[in-house]
Amino acid sequence: MNLVLVSRRRKPLPQRVTILEKKFPIQVRCLSMGMASSIGLGVSLGTHRRVWVIDGDGSVLMNLGTLSTIADFGPENYTLLIVDNGAYGSTGDQPTHTGGKTDLAVMDRGAGVSSVMEVGVADMADALARARQNPGPHIIVIRVAPGSPALKPIPLSSVYIRDRFMRELKGDRGRTICA
Repeated sequence: MNLVLVSRRRKPLPQRVTILEKKFPIQVRCLSMGMASSIGLGVSLGTHRRVWVIDGDGSVLMNLGTLSTIADFGPENYTLLIVDNGAYGSTGDQPTHTGGKTDLAVMDRGAGVSSVMEVGVADMADALARARQNPGPHIIVIRVAPGSPALKPIPLSSVYIRDRFMRELKGDRGRTICA
């Protein structure tokens, strides 16, 4: 499979997204809020593989500049799924501005991304199919209810996660695509 998954989420995602995560042979979890979309963008620019990024609304709000960078570089192999629950799920479910007047799909379009889809969990499969069948970049905003149960910390260090990810990607055309 030519798929790479980059995600930030430490809390459980809707079940369909969790199933999606299990289908990717190469995965990395970013431990820093706001960086998954940027790391995924960098990976997509250095590989022929399809790169899917799963991030939360709070993380995307922390790094809005990436949206215009995604639009400007326009990698056809890049899809960003924004799980918008209107809360900073990894820090205690404090509300984000998407629970108010901020609309990430409007912001994505305003940054210049032409393929933006806004869906609920029930319509997610159709949006994912459209993204798979057409060149990107794509941004899919998935609206979900806030709240998630507590999880144990990830038992891996950031350095270990980075090194494992780089080893997996090294097989991509025989060169390292991420340093």
